[in-house]
Amino acid sequence: MELSTQEQLKAHLMSTSEEFRNMASEHSSYERRLEELDALDHLTLEQEAEEHRLKKLKLHLKDQMTGMLSHGDLQAV
Repeated sequence: MELSTQEQLKAHLMSTSEEFRNMASEHSSYERRLEELDALDHLTLEQEAEEHRLKKLKLHLKDQMTGMLSHGDLQAV
Protein backbone atom coordinates (compact mmCIF):
# COMPACT_ATOMS: atom_id res chain seq x y z
CA MET A 1 0.00 0.00 0.00
CA GLU A 2 1.34 3.44 -0.90
CA LEU A 3 2.40 5.38 2.18
CA SER A 4 0.15 8.37 1.52
CA THR A 5 -2.80 6.03 1.03
CA GLN A 6 -1.97 4.29 4.29
CA GLU A 7 -1.70 7.65 6.03
CA GLN A 8 -5.08 8.65 4.60
CA LEU A 9 -6.63 5.39 5.79
CA LYS A 10 -5.10 5.87 9.24
CA ALA A 11 -6.50 9.41 9.40
CA HIS A 12 -9.88 8.09 8.28
CA LEU A 13 -9.87 5.36 10.93
CA MET A 14 -8.77 7.85 13.59
CA SER A 15 -11.76 10.02 12.76
CA THR A 16 -14.36 7.28 12.30
CA SER A 17 -13.36 4.27 14.40
CA GLU A 18 -13.52 4.52 18.17
CA GLU A 19 -11.81 1.12 18.38
CA PHE A 20 -8.86 2.34 16.29
CA ARG A 21 -8.61 5.59 18.30
CA ASN A 22 -8.62 3.63 21.55
CA MET A 23 -5.89 1.31 20.28
CA ALA A 24 -3.78 4.28 19.11
CA SER A 25 -4.22 6.03 22.44
CA GLU A 26 -3.28 2.90 24.39
CA HIS A 27 -0.27 2.35 22.10
CA SER A 28 0.91 5.91 22.80
CA SER A 29 0.43 5.41 26.51
CA TYR A 30 2.60 2.30 26.44
CA GLU A 31 5.23 4.18 24.44
CA ARG A 32 5.33 7.03 26.98
CA ARG A 33 5.74 4.60 29.89
CA LEU A 34 8.49 2.72 28.06
CA GLU A 35 10.30 6.02 27.49
CA GLU A 36 10.02 6.76 31.22
CA LEU A 37 11.51 3.37 32.06
CA ASP A 38 14.24 3.82 29.47
CA ALA A 39 15.26 7.12 31.07
CA LEU A 40 15.99 5.39 34.39
CA ASP A 41 19.59 4.50 35.18
CA HIS A 42 18.67 1.13 36.65
CA LEU A 43 15.49 -0.93 36.51
CA THR A 44 14.23 -3.01 39.39
CA LEU A 45 13.07 -6.54 38.66
CA GLU A 46 9.48 -5.27 38.73
CA GLN A 47 10.29 -2.50 36.27
CA GLU A 48 12.05 -4.96 33.97
CA ALA A 49 8.97 -7.19 34.05
CA GLU A 50 6.74 -4.17 33.36
CA GLU A 51 8.97 -3.14 30.46
CA HIS A 52 8.79 -6.62 28.95
CA ARG A 53 4.99 -6.76 29.38
CA LEU A 54 4.49 -3.28 27.89
CA LYS A 55 6.64 -4.11 24.86
CA LYS A 56 4.49 -7.19 24.17
CA LEU A 57 1.25 -5.27 24.63
CA LYS A 58 2.47 -2.41 22.44
CA LEU A 59 3.51 -4.81 19.68
CA HIS A 60 0.17 -6.61 19.87
CA LEU A 61 -1.70 -3.31 19.47
CA LYS A 62 0.55 -2.28 16.58
CA ASP A 63 -0.17 -5.60 14.86
CA GLN A 64 -3.93 -5.09 15.33
CA MET A 65 -3.78 -1.54 14.00
CA THR A 66 -1.63 -2.59 11.05
CA GLY A 67 -4.12 -5.36 10.30
CA MET A 68 -6.96 -2.87 10.23
CA LEU A 69 -4.95 -0.64 7.90
CA SER A 70 -3.81 -3.40 5.56
CA HIS A 71 -7.28 -4.89 5.27
CA GLY A 72 -8.90 -1.51 4.84
CA ASP A 73 -11.11 -2.39 7.80
CA LEU A 74 -13.72 0.34 7.58
CA GLN A 75 -16.41 -1.31 9.68
CA ALA A 76 -17.03 1.96 11.49
CA VAL A 77 -17.73 3.77 8.20
